Amino acid sequence: MRPYEKDPAAIYAQSFATVRAEARLDRFDPAMQVVAVRLIHACGMVEIADRLAWSQDAAARGRAALAGGAPVLCDCEMVASGIIRRSLPAGNPVVCTLNDAAVPDRASALGTTRSAAAVDLWHDRLDGAVVAIGNAPTALFHLLERLDSGWPAPAVILGFPVGFVGAAESKAELVHEPRGAGFIALRGRRGGSAMAAAAVNALAAPLPGEGDD
Repeated sequence: MRPYEKDPAAIYAQSFATVRAEARLDRFDPAMQVVAVRLIHACGMVEIADRLAWSQDAAARGRAALAGGAPVLCDCEMVASGIIRRSLPAGNPVVCTLNDAAVPDRASALGTTRSAAAVDLWHDRLDGAVVAIGNAPTALFHLLERLDSGWPAPAVILGFPVGFVGAAESKAELVHEPRGAGFIALRGRRGGSAMAAAAVNALAAPLPGEGDD
């Protein structure tokens, strides 16, 4: 067996140093640079730095929302599970409604996916929330439809749905017209729950040595 690094602090330090050495981060302000580094760390692909899109105030809005106790609304349990609860600054509730008993019937009535139908259960929590979508393009599309119908806007939408049907298109729609919300999104087909959770974690608290704005 070849020698390998075992010290957690050293692993983190070396990982983030590698990201900063290899990724093109000069177009990000300090707050977004922290988010970008965490996203790259979550997927191991430095090239995604060139595919990130964000509104000018997205990181600041997300941090302020979390500091104020806003809930984190997740499209799937994998996103919710990846959020580091101890880092949330106000003991923020992490909410995933996908497995609510009302969701299957609602999805059938709407003629859509369970992921999209679960978004309807966010209404009372949505105003000023942090939304993290890391799985289902239909969840992002449906959220944007509900915002078009007059629902209150979240503070920030973290758009990382993944896949070959609707993922790129749903994120393109978010970037084109975010409906009053801040946004951070990865253009194209790539994404996933680990990245959505990493974005929340980056907004909640930078790791030691990551820097702050």
